[in-house]
Amino acid sequence: MLPGGMAVAAGELPAFEVVVRDGVFIPKTVEVPAGQRVKLVLINEGPGPLEFENDEMRIEKVLSAGARSFVVLPKLKPGEYDFIDEFNPITGELKVIAK
Repeated sequence: MLPGGMAVAAGELPAFEVVVRDGVFIPKTVEVPAGQRVKLVLINEGPGPLEFENDEMRIEKVLSAGARSFVVLPKLKPGEYDFIDEFNPITGELKVIAK
């Protein structure tokens, strides 16, 4: 799976990979299908911890440097949704666009 790319296996949620390096999300924008639950796979390449969150969706995930995990987003209405790395709020911004 490529960063920001989608890989779907039978019966699985669409998955989108996001790498965090030096407090910066790669890619900075991810397009996901509206009206469908999706999985964001988070890979923290460090060097420090990551606190991935969106207060409106009550999503929060803390990853140490070198860790890999995921969050499942609810069915989103078409629009834009902002996520941040609470430990790097200036550089750590991710925009999820549901279409």
